[in-house]
Amino acid sequence: MLTMWLCFDKPNSSDLRMKTRPEHLEWIEKAVKKFKFAGPMMSDDGQTLKGSCIVAEFDSLEQSREIQSQDPYHKAGLFEKVVVCPTKQMFPKV
Repeated sequence: MLTMWLCFDKPNSSDLRMKTRPEHLEWIEKAVKKFKFAGPMMSDDGQTLKGSCIVAEFDSLEQSREIQSQDPYHKAGLFEKVVVCPTKQMFPKV
């Protein structure tokens, strides 16, 4: 199942993001096997990080939510809001 994680940082949390980033990057490479896309969400200035966006394959929505809850960013309290939902690729056509 293709799922999307939209994870919105709490305001003024860039220090926490940077402090937790190495652990997050190490974890995500091991925890998520079938990436379609992963990267930060940026503010309008194109410089300020404001969250994370990940699209990946999982066996189920429940598995995707369970794995997302283990993210070091999540455990550190970085996120104000997390949306984990099914999605499907429309373009480019596969």
